[in-house]
Amino acid sequence: MNRRRFMAIGAAFLAAPARAEVITWQAPALGGLVRVDLRGPRALATETARAIAATIEEVEAAASLFRPESGLSRLNRAGRLDDPPPALRDLLALAGRVHAATAGAFDATVQPLWQALAEGADPASARARIGWERVRPGPPVILGTGQALTLNGLAQGYAADRVRETLHAAGYGRVLVDMGEFAALSGPFRIGVDDPELGQIAIHDILGDAIATSSPGAMRLGGAFHILGPAGQRPVWSTVSVQAASAALADGLSTAFCLMDAPAIRTALARLPEVSAVTAASFSGDVTTF
Repeated sequence: MNRRRFMAIGAAFLAAPARAEVITWQAPALGGLVRVDLRGPRALATETARAIAATIEEVEAAASLFRPESGLSRLNRAGRLDDPPPALRDLLALAGRVHAATAGAFDATVQPLWQALAEGADPASARARIGWERVRPGPPVILGTGQALTLNGLAQGYAADRVRETLHAAGYGRVLVDMGEFAALSGPFRIGVDDPELGQIAIHDILGDAIATSSPGAMRLGGAFHILGPAGQRPVWSTVSVQAASAALADGLSTAFCLMDAPAIRTALARLPEVSAVTAASFSGDVTTF
């Protein structure tokens, strides 16, 4: 959960006048700095900022690979977790759904392969441990022998969705959450989609929905792209952006779609009515919309 150094959350209270006071709160979270700008009554904004911090903490405590005592870290060490926290249960359920929808292109069990490549080790044995079908999402959650999970392809989107829900419950009506993936209430908001080599490839208008973007070339891992094909697939697209009802779903799909050709993406979209738009740029610079 560490793809951006800065994340921003902006929200306006439903009854706030255009020139209402803006309360700013910021803190380290999700591997970067989160800044929250809340327009509305000071007491409400202060309380809401605390609620946002608690929401982000809940997601990190469940799914961070960098916290030894997170639910996910404990699961990966022991291969079993009898008491998965609610956020981890949500993420595991979504991981299973995205795996099925993408015919296995999204597979949370690639963590040993990621680790092997990061350490310069032979990836052959790590590849042999990949396979979501060996995971029992429970509870209790049980992994196959030698397996470990990463939920980095979902967790930032999930956090954005949870923060959006927190703001909605507090009475905020116009919201843009940027936690690496974007989630909105009301709007519209215009979101540019950038490719590391090509620059801007699209602009999406979001109105109460979400958008997530993945670019395999944005990071290298032992000379390989950081988006790893569970069956040895190499990325087909330089950048994929997915607009959907939830940021978590868009997050997982944008990762998986990088590994899928156009016919496979269309097949997946037929099973995903929550997705409203997909933009994909090839390594040669051609842009395709679905």
